[in-house]
Amino acid sequence: MKQETNGIDRKQTSLIVLTALMVTSYLTANIMAVKLISVFSLTLFDAGTITFPLAYMIGDVVTEVYGLKTAKRLIWLTFACNLLLVSATSIGIILPYPDYMADTQAAYSTIFLVVPRILGASLAAFLAGEFANAHIMVRMKEWTKGKHLWLRTIGSSAVGYLLDTTIFVLLAFSFTDVPAGDLVIMILAQYLMKLCIESLCGTPLAYAAVNWIRRGEKE
Repeated sequence: MKQETNGIDRKQTSLIVLTALMVTSYLTANIMAVKLISVFSLTLFDAGTITFPLAYMIGDVVTEVYGLKTAKRLIWLTFACNLLLVSATSIGIILPYPDYMADTQAAYSTIFLVVPRILGASLAAFLAGEFANAHIMVRMKEWTKGKHLWLRTIGSSAVGYLLDTTIFVLLAFSFTDVPAGDLVIMILAQYLMKLCIESLCGTPLAYAAVNWIRRGEKE
């Protein structure tokens, strides 16, 4: 009984940790997305691309271990937390401030006036990409009979990233100072970078997390 309880506790604790990490990853990625990274005068991707694949990896782990229903709940929870961030930072912009904080207010406004547009684009892309990722993950699990986790994480993410990246870049940066040609480059560069991070880092981490949780269940 004690071993069974320990296994349940590990699974519950793991879900709490994964939830916190997924929400934090998305919030961090959305704020970092304000900064664009340019190489050789070409705008390749936003800084949020660095942390974004971690959120997808966590979504894969939750879908794999806890099922599609729980994954959907986590997606909606993350969506709600993103809305809370937009609401809170928008209120912060309009609140009065002392004169000696004018520079700080200007910097704050510069960042967080952009964030609502970024988050609006991110939320639309997030829902499309994450739901596609979760559903494909489940379908591939059926096709592979629960084997080849690496194929499922990379395969489902490949579709999810394509939807997410295309929707996000077009909604977030169209009709801004970013040239149209750079938009295409950003979509391709972000997509390829996300897939590389998923393959080299995300999938090994997913294996480790899934095995650790399931080992606790067996114990």
